[in-house]
Amino acid sequence: MTLTLIALNAFVFLLEAAGDSRLVEQFALWPPRTDGGAAFHVWQLVTYSTLHASLTHLVFNMWGLYLFGRPIERTLGAARTGALYGASVLAGGLTQTAIAWLAPARAHPTVGASAGVFGVLLAYALLFPKQRVVLLFPPIPMPAWMFATGYAALELVLGLSGSAPGIAHFAHLGGMAGALALIVHWSRHAPRDQLD
Repeated sequence: MTLTLIALNAFVFLLEAAGDSRLVEQFALWPPRTDGGAAFHVWQLVTYSTLHASLTHLVFNMWGLYLFGRPIERTLGAARTGALYGASVLAGGLTQTAIAWLAPARAHPTVGASAGVFGVLLAYALLFPKQRVVLLFPPIPMPAWMFATGYAALELVLGLSGSAPGIAHFAHLGGMAGALALIVHWSRHAPRDQLD
């Protein structure tokens, strides 16, 4: 599943690079608006995650998906990994759309798999809380739970302050919330012998 998602994102990026502007117009997550600009459509709550603003954007997202997605897939299986990623993307899209309603002046079209990646990161931190994760800049090792918590706190601060515009901070947080909700649902509905 992880490799399939990476391949899908890479394929769509190649289509973007070919210069088809309709991809962004139809499939990016556009804020609801009435001024005649690009229109919001329900499918954009998912399709935005397959588009990326640049090769660097794609590479960082796919690297994170690979690093955290493969252990998740080995633990949960392909179907649940896909469901987790999908729930994160959808929750991220819904959160970003809600923020666009509340603060229309700061609303911009959203692209990128980051909400899904942040959801997978949260799942990784819940399943492997003591596993060491190393920051890229600076290279500081820390437990996965601290890495995910720190990232969530940073996203919240940056989102509320508006000091890092052009990044969908609330989509990232929504992705984490979607993953958390699904994992809690699974844990509550697991057979008792899986909980012992």
